[in-house]
Amino acid sequence: MNQLIETILNHRSVRQYEDKLLTDEQIHSIVKSAQAASTSSYIQAYSIIGVKNKEIKRRLAQLAGNQPYVEKNGHLFIFCADLHRHDVIAEMEQKELTTSLESTEKFMVSLIDASLAAQNAALAAESMGLGICYIGGLRNELTEVTELLKLPDHVIPLFGLTVGYPARETDKKPRLPLENVYHEEIYQQDTEKYKQQLHQYNQLISSYYEKRTNGKRKDTWTGQMAHMLSNPTRMYMKEFVEEKGFNKK
Repeated sequence: MNQLIETILNHRSVRQYEDKLLTDEQIHSIVKSAQAASTSSYIQAYSIIGVKNKEIKRRLAQLAGNQPYVEKNGHLFIFCADLHRHDVIAEMEQKELTTSLESTEKFMVSLIDASLAAQNAALAAESMGLGICYIGGLRNELTEVTELLKLPDHVIPLFGLTVGYPARETDKKPRLPLENVYHEEIYQQDTEKYKQQLHQYNQLISSYYEKRTNGKRKDTWTGQMAHMLSNPTRMYMKEFVEEKGFNKK
């Protein structure tokens, strides 16, 4: 096992950081690493907004559900799906690109490109000994986040990435069994075997929470998922995405 794989397998979310900012050199190295990620057809359909301003970070923390680590970290990156520059390309090259830019396919490309870039950034940060945490809570209030960051049409803030020096060692949360995720040749559909794997995983997760909370919590993964998914959230998303010029065709 090489050092890169060790870094990947050692990942855990960090939500408490030392009061120490990243240097510009660190920030630029992380962004360049993000840019080195694969991109569909070279379209590079994303942008990254770095936030240093304390007031903006404080407001984003509120919009993300009052998560303090959105405000207190070494640096905050916001990853955006971005086809705005391709609007500019349409003007420069005098081409009608609206049908393509508003297609579901290009919406998917922008999401995938941004996600690949973000994971490169996360790995780069962790390789420096820094901690990271993804912030999906920004999607709670996308209209306000968009206004705060002054985002034009064809740009959607997807998630944040907090980066900084970990204030303490955090637990590593167990993942699903490999057999429950990895299928060879075809999608395996033995439901009883699938359920058996999930029952075993539930036992592992329940033990993890019990140990972590000194017996105060013993919930299972399937129980968590059933509870979460039975309470739909962010149901405004389709309308918001279309208003920003994405996924209309």
